[in-house]
Parts: sequence; structure tokens; C-alpha cells
Amino acid sequence: MSRIRVALVGTGHIAEAAHLPAFAAEAARTELVAAVDVDRGRAEDFAARHGIPAAYGDLESMLDRERPDLVVLCSPPAAHLDAVLSSLAAGAWVWLEKPPVLSLAEFDRIEEAERAGGPYVSVIFQHRFGSAVRRLVRQVRAGDLGQPLVAQSVTAWYRPDAYYAVPWRGRWDTEGGGTTLGHGIHQMDLMLAVLGPWAEVQAMAGRLQRDIEVEDVSTALVRFENGALATVVNSALSLREESYLRFDFADATVELRHLYGYGDADWTYTPPRPVPPGEADVPSSHSAQLPYLLDAMERGERPPLSGPAGRESLELVTALYRAAFTGTPTRRADLTPADPFYHRLHGDVPGWAPAPAAPRES
Repeated sequence: MSRIRVALVGTGHIAEAAHLPAFAAEAARTELVAAVDVDRGRAEDFAARHGIPAAYGDLESMLDRERPDLVVLCSPPAAHLDAVLSSLAAGAWVWLEKPPVLSLAEFDRIEEAERAGGPYVSVIFQHRFGSAVRRLVRQVRAGDLGQPLVAQSVTAWYRPDAYYAVPWRGRWDTEGGGTTLGHGIHQMDLMLAVLGPWAEVQAMAGRLQRDIEVEDVSTALVRFENGALATVVNSALSLREESYLRFDFADATVELRHLYGYGDADWTYTPPRPVPPGEADVPSSHSAQLPYLLDAMERGERPPLSGPAGRESLELVTALYRAAFTGTPTRRADLTPADPFYHRLHGDVPGWAPAPAAPRES
């Protein structure tokens, strides 16, 4: 079988640090044929340093000339929707960095553009694919740990003012949201992977230190359909950084402490439970998720974290914003096209939505 032809769109840190190692590990099945960046010189430098044969300054030219099988989108969130739709129309599958798009309305447009048998779009939530989470999900589904009762999801990160000096950060129209969407979505996605669908969200959010449009802190209470109750904290202001998850079941407590990625050793069980002998320790990473996407491409099947599965974390994030900005509990039935939060995560709420531009003087 011929190798899958891959184009990388966006040549920043995440492409270099996470995507290149993932594709190097799958070199027998993939080949990088092009790099794309709005800064053509940056794309050319990236391609030259990593042995990629072609570099482009725009997506459309690359799609027309290279006809890749897979487009990997590492560009800022505001650029995702148009790039996804163009790639799908050209027949390319898409591996999409989080946050996937700026709203549920945009995500639903992506689903409408997919075709049975492919091409499909898969969202990158690499933490779902570490061996420890996959094992925990199996245990929960089998009832080995007892009834899920209580959970905590903490994303305590630190982003200084200089982080938001990048022009597209900290703005609704380009980043889509704040620390909830851009940072906390990882731990919240893992919480969903373990506990399943949510039922109700109550929340608060604030701009406590950073001079930005979006929030730098949010907190939430979440009730799940299985009855479990969870607290969620998302912060860009925490000097001692940590990503923390805790699940209290009737027969066990399971905890994860890490920062930007975990291995089996970062998880603890109370009472202790040994890892089954011979089971490999697969750290969470893009390299852990990529094989599942390639397998799906080769079979012509919808990949993991695609369609409804790729939407569910954005749905919970949307519910958190709605609950925080309106001061009212939010349920899934509230997130319809008739609701402003379906279209924009600030929901047009005064004090959070960007101020209208002042009229020009005649």
C-alpha cells in the first residue's frame, strides 16, 4: 500500500514539537509532502530543516498542486473552519488541533461537509490515547471500580502578559475563548472520556489579571448523566503549574498529576491496583493518537474523536461559558441554533462580548 501523503499547515511550536515526532514514528505509512504557513519564508525554512520537499504560503495552492491525503492543521483557531472545508472539498482527511473551531455552529458545518467513507475530520485530544486512560475507561465501563461519584478537573497553568502579546491570543474573534477553551479543554475532555455525557453545568468566569477580552479563570460544577458530580477549575494565573484529575468511585479513588502529558507512573489508585503484566506504558502524545487515525483512513472508517465524539468537549466548554456569563444552569438542550452561545462563545453578553466598533466620523 502506498504511503499516506501528509501536509502540515502551520509551522509553529506544536508542529515541530509534537507532529513531526508523531509522523517520524509512522514513517512506514506516511510521508510529509508539504509545509504551509502564511509566512512563506517560515514555511520554507521549516521544510528545509526537516526534509519536506515543498513549502507554500497558502493552503489553496498546496491543495491544488500536492493533492495530499491528510492535512494537519496547526494554525490559530480562527483559521480552522475555512481550512477544514477547503481540505475536505479537495478530498483530504483532516487532523485538527484543538480548539477545533470557534463555535458549535462551525463544528456542525464541518460535520455537514464530511462524506460517508471519508474524508473525515479528527480532533487532536492526545491525552485520551495514553495507556493509563484507555485502561481506566475499560475498568469504568466494566464496573470494576464501582459507581462513579465525585470528580475534580484542575488545569492550573500560568500564562504571563507576554503570552497574550501574540496578536491572535486573548481575543474572541481569533482565539475563540480563553483558558477554558485553550487550556482546560484537555482535562475536561479526559473527564468526559471517563465519566461519559454531562447533564448540567453551573459556572463562573473572570478576567482577574490579564488585559484580554476573554477569561483568564473559570470554575464550574458539572452533573453527569450517571449522577456523578464534578468540580472544574481552569486558570492561566497559577504560578505552580499542574494538571490534576481525581475520580472517586464507590470502590476506588483514581488520581492523575502531570502538566502537559502523562505516563502510567503519573496515575495512582487507592487501593493500589497493579498494571496487568505485559501491558505497555504508552504516554499520552500525538504519537499515541496518530496510529488510530491512520488505521481509520486505511479502512475508510470514521476515526476516533470525529463527528459527535469530536464535538463533545467543545459542547461542554460552550455550556460552561453560557452558565458563567448568564448566571443560569445550562443543559445540553439549551445549546441549539436559537441560542447565541451556539454561534459565539461569548453569547453576545455585555461586558464579555467585544464592544462594537465606534462609528467613523464623516
